[in-house]
Amino acid sequence: MGKVVMYASVSVDGFIADENDHPGPLFDWLLSGDVPLDDSGVLMVSQTSYDYVRPYWDQIGATIVGRHVFDMTDGWDGIPPSGIDQVVVVTHRGRPEDWHPEAPFHFVDGVEAAVAKAQELVGDRVVEVAAGDVGGQVLAAGLVDEVRMDVAPVVFGTGKRYFGSVDMQYLLEDPEVVIQGSRVLHLRYRVRR
Repeated sequence: MGKVVMYASVSVDGFIADENDHPGPLFDWLLSGDVPLDDSGVLMVSQTSYDYVRPYWDQIGATIVGRHVFDMTDGWDGIPPSGIDQVVVVTHRGRPEDWHPEAPFHFVDGVEAAVAKAQELVGDRVVEVAAGDVGGQVLAAGLVDEVRMDVAPVVFGTGKRYFGSVDMQYLLEDPEVVIQGSRVLHLRYRVRR
């Protein structure tokens, strides 16, 4: 099975959005360069960020998100973000009725079922877990192999925490990657087992 990676852009003080779910300047680094990150023509990053992020994005086979993120984005209109093949949504409510029946979205109850479904779908490719409440639950279940953070130079003070409502200590290994991009610091840690 492929590794499970928890990932998001994050403020210096550990938030992935403000209290109103707005990311504010967390994604400025995705617009601050001159190298296209994808085919949209919108995401433009520094060469350093491209060299780090693009190979990682190419390894992702599925992303796991919570129902809150799915609802906020309207499920990206049935098209998985960033060229990802599959999206697994953790929810108690199931697929919305008449919502893009052909879309490669899978609705499961619980984080363990979400990771199992994603790994079944992608085999040896990376399973990405969106940071926040669902990511924190996957970490607490002992299913996260690696933590990736794109740290933006902003302090929110309050908001939605990167690790959600995790209420105990988890040790990470020393950072394997520390890369300075434009308006971002890319970090990668393995979860200590």
